[in-house]
Amino acid sequence: MLVVENLTKSFKGFRAVDGVSFRVEPGEIVGLLGPNGAGKTTTLRCITGILKPDTGRIQIGEYDLATQEQPAKRQLAFIPELPNPYELLTVREHLKLVAMCYDTLPIYEQHADELLQRYELADKANALAGTLSKGMKQKLAIVCALVHDAKVFLCDEPLMGIDPRGQYTFKSDLQRLRDTGCVILVSTHQLDTAERLCDRVIIMHKGRLLTEGTLSELQQRAQMDGSTLEEVFLRLTEESEQPHEPISAPLHTP
Repeated sequence: MLVVENLTKSFKGFRAVDGVSFRVEPGEIVGLLGPNGAGKTTTLRCITGILKPDTGRIQIGEYDLATQEQPAKRQLAFIPELPNPYELLTVREHLKLVAMCYDTLPIYEQHADELLQRYELADKANALAGTLSKGMKQKLAIVCALVHDAKVFLCDEPLMGIDPRGQYTFKSDLQRLRDTGCVILVSTHQLDTAERLCDRVIIMHKGRLLTEGTLSELQQRAQMDGSTLEEVFLRLTEESEQPHEPISAPLHTP
């Protein structure tokens, strides 16, 4: 599981994440939604250990990130919004490097060619990462996340710049991973995709957790039965701007 408790992170006096708590259970795909500047990426970077929280606790599987950093991070795979691969390593060398870092070379040997074929990178296997297009770099980040035996997947706008076939393949892989008991947290602005892909969603706004739940629970909260996730999202985030209509506590209680 993934547990985030009272997560707070500030930058030069600006509180980007303000007391956020949630959890994602094994076998769930949860969408992390919010307007620009809501704190989604900062939250994900704190969970990965890229940023150190000011306060709060993060549990990854059975491990506390602060006190058991190495085993906690071994559970993780992270797909960033803007991949920054090593320009002088080839595509195949990236996969091997990740497998070596996670001590999963047997998995690499078994699955590398399959992953490269599935994401249409086989003909670029020996190309330097610096020569790849943005979409191909995003696919490289995905196959690097899939090449080791991760249990918790954190995805920050993972579909940006990827062609339709690649998007379909990745969404199918996320559903397969969910069905094997993995924990999946996906930050995205593609609300139609989130509606079809996610079991429930978390909505952040101005650094705080605004609400969370299934689509039907959020429709109930917004009094918008039958509406799309996009319509409900817009209503709830607009309501949160009104000081006389505070957003209630999350509907979803794990």
